[in-house]
Amino acid sequence: MRVLPEIIEHPVLGRANAIEHGGVAITAVSVIDWSDPEEIPVIAEPGRLPPGEGARLLNDLARAARRPLRYAGPYPTPALYRALLRSFRASADEDVFTRDVMARAARLAREPIDVEFAPAPHERVEVAGGHVELRDGIEGAQIAGTRFERGGASARIVGDDAADVASCEIWFGDACYAHIATLAPSGELVDGPHAPPVLVSRAIGQTFPAELRAALAELVADATPAPDAARALVAARAITWADLGTRAARRSESGFEVHAALWERIAPLGLARLALALAEALAPVVTSTLVAELTARAR
Repeated sequence: MRVLPEIIEHPVLGRANAIEHGGVAITAVSVIDWSDPEEIPVIAEPGRLPPGEGARLLNDLARAARRPLRYAGPYPTPALYRALLRSFRASADEDVFTRDVMARAARLAREPIDVEFAPAPHERVEVAGGHVELRDGIEGAQIAGTRFERGGASARIVGDDAADVASCEIWFGDACYAHIATLAPSGELVDGPHAPPVLVSRAIGQTFPAELRAALAELVADATPAPDAARALVAARAITWADLGTRAARRSESGFEVHAALWERIAPLGLARLALALAEALAPVVTSTLVAELTARAR
């Protein structure tokens, strides 16, 4: 991926730089002064970036920054906040950063948000199938299209700093579902990456009844920065069990899909616990869907 130096006029961003991948323009970013960045740039369509490349751009920005930066764009989503934490230290928590996300997206806001991000770039180690991020030890990894983090909900890095290796694993419930890779403390790949197992489950392909979607919508609403919009979206869209490999949930053409391993692993522990796990899996996907659809309408 390359950010081209030439300045163009973008219908949403105004003065911008084109971003290309494989020689093809895929989106644009607000103009960045790489000698002395003044703010966190706005990417017009972040979903079009190749996996891991948005994080690379933000890390390069952190290396170039001489002072804390603020975000002055219309998309203060949970995903952006968590991406920024990989290369910056924030002055406020996620709820403060994301609380006006729907209103800002609707009017394509460009005034700065009153949250400062102090530069704290990580060291990026390229490995087969992705990269590993070192800061205070191994903090994260992007492998085979999946983001692994310490303390992650389902995609986790397991192993303390004193261990000889760290494992990238997928967890559902209280047990490991799949071991994907093993990392040395230096970030080098020791083992893997391995494909997740093929799941055999009678739940695959079955859709949630309307009553269950309505109940789940309340839990998802509590876990998003736009509760009313999230509640309505989840109640209205189809939710289907599927084998999603390393992902807990994703957007589909008809609505959303959730990993059937959640049913197999967590339902035996109690339906209340399953509902909470489903809400946790769906919340970030629902938020990104809301912002994407609202932005499309605004344009």
